Amino acid sequence: MKIHWFLPTTGDSRSLVGGGHSVPTELARAGGAAHTAGRYREPDLDYLVDVARTAERLGFESVLTPTGTPCEDAWVIASALLSQTTRLKFLIAARPGLVSPTLLAQMASTFQRVSGDRLAINVVVGGDPSEQRRFGDHVTKDDRYARAEEFLEIFRGAFTGDGYDRQGAYYDVTDARTRKPATVPPIYLGGSSAAAGPVTARQVDVYLTWGEPPAQVADKIAWIRKLAEEEGREVRFGIRLHTISRDRTEDAWEVADRLLADLDPADVAKAQAVLAASESEGQKRMRELHGGSAPRDARSLEVYPGLWSGVGLVRSGAGTALVGSHEEVADLIGEYAALGIDEFVLSGYPHVEEAYWFAEGVTPILRQRGLLA
Repeated sequence: MKIHWFLPTTGDSRSLVGGGHSVPTELARAGGAAHTAGRYREPDLDYLVDVARTAERLGFESVLTPTGTPCEDAWVIASALLSQTTRLKFLIAARPGLVSPTLLAQMASTFQRVSGDRLAINVVVGGDPSEQRRFGDHVTKDDRYARAEEFLEIFRGAFTGDGYDRQGAYYDVTDARTRKPATVPPIYLGGSSAAAGPVTARQVDVYLTWGEPPAQVADKIAWIRKLAEEEGREVRFGIRLHTISRDRTEDAWEVADRLLADLDPADVAKAQAVLAASESEGQKRMRELHGGSAPRDARSLEVYPGLWSGVGLVRSGAGTALVGSHEEVADLIGEYAALGIDEFVLSGYPHVEEAYWFAEGVTPILRQRGLLA
């Protein structure tokens, strides 16, 4: 099993950072609820160095570095953090269609050489039509997956050093190559729509899903595994979740209650209006878990024992959290692992402090149970 952490390049807080795509709520900008330490933390380099060094110190495999206009640029930030870390890997989100596959291969091969193979790539095809138009991308959702497959074929081909030719519906390249051969970074991709399956089966190393209840995750694993077997390939599986782990169950749910109480109903409504416009099937499934409104009691948003959907009220993408005692969180991780999940990409608010709660509370239990080396 591999455990990854998250780099909050949109900012951080003791409150949920949201508003449609992890941007600060008005409450967070104002300093949090009265008499709390909930002030918004800007994603400046000093703070992101703190997060990255914390993740490295605590033994996380890598940090997921997100993409999108609310974020600082993933490649610039990851490159800046290389010299501030020694072992930590960077799972960098990249969007096919916004950059040439040959250029991305050049960037990735350079990153591999200067870092000592500390790169993995999370392919994001895009689900927000307004975000796609912002970059001048008008390709439809299903076609974006088809384009991603061509993109990844060229990307991998360019790493061979022999020159790669490809004429397709989206790209026409001749002699795609990098300066010299390098290790091809592992490719991660997530998607719940039917179009995501074939490209995953043929091109992807790790299929990522957001944190749905185990039965739904099991269905996804069976779907992708069958498609991959038909292609003569094996695909690993990962899951993206938040975490609230404490010494006692009631302490963890008290944190969830506070996060919920700090949400302004206007911020929730604003975020849900943005998320409702998304074309992403995965985003739709996240919204279905919480119903779009914030109740008073966090437990009422528990969609499976220890799985809380409250984060998705104001945050796009991953909207569920593991909540409970360290043992309970380890139990649910073990349940996902038994289904076939090999990699867990985790995060928590705020990202420095929550990393310690998980690493000092849950990680020893996972090692004791033989789930972690």
